[in-house]
Amino acid sequence: MSTPSTRTRAAATPDAVFAALADPTRRATLTALRAGERTVSELSAEHPLALPSFMKHVQVLEAAGLITTRKDGRVRRCALTERGLAPAEEWMREHTAHWTASLDRLAEHLEETT
Repeated sequence: MSTPSTRTRAAATPDAVFAALADPTRRATLTALRAGERTVSELSAEHPLALPSFMKHVQVLEAAGLITTRKDGRVRRCALTERGLAPAEEWMREHTAHWTASLDRLAEHLEETT
């Protein structure tokens, strides 16, 4: 009997997260994983792709830090990571703060000039 092995990756960048989210197959995979851990075979059955093609999507999601995979014998299982979207969330939070401040200044300027 083999022991499960888990693959972990280095911290992801916002670019990797956004690139992973850009594909509808990967977004659908993340949505499916919200219900809990699934095997690669279960996930790939929901898409019109050959298993090797679907595995490329799994590798992108894993490299982006959005999912973890673990091998249990001949079966590879996938699960969402706890803070997978954190790099993208932080990037958006920083840029939202910038644009909110800029738009507030514009509103103040418009009020002063009208």
